[in-house]
Amino acid sequence: MSDETDHRAAELAELTAEIVSAFVSNNPIPAASLPDLIASVHKSMSGLSRPVAGLAEPQTPAVNPRKSVFPDYIVSLEDGRKFKSMKRHLGLLGMTPKEYRAKWSLPSDYPMVAPNYAATRSALAKASGLGRKAEPVKKAPAKRKAKA
Repeated sequence: MSDETDHRAAELAELTAEIVSAFVSNNPIPAASLPDLIASVHKSMSGLSRPVAGLAEPQTPAVNPRKSVFPDYIVSLEDGRKFKSMKRHLGLLGMTPKEYRAKWSLPSDYPMVAPNYAATRSALAKASGLGRKAEPVKKAPAKRKAKA
């Protein structure tokens, strides 16, 4: 073994001993379970020096973000599928539009709905009277009392 490996092993054993002694001083534990506790702490401590595999590679988008917005659909950067509205798709992926924009470094005004679809929905809403202020209600004329 090299000197560096010996030094790391000694440091790991020292840290394990400190952690186990602190735990035993504050918690009643049978003497028979000490070897298992020491082995568990040592295993946990030795696993801390290994790099995490999932964090190493950043994810690349399925399509170029500049070419993901078309008049009739938006292409998902996650999987390359076409959608009129991204909100439901993002919900299935466990993301919000804000998280999606942050993940792919998109501007805050990046659309989550296809432009033609948004225009169609807007026209339908305007045709049904949505988006206008309510007309003021005129008071009904007072009823006359019947003559007796």
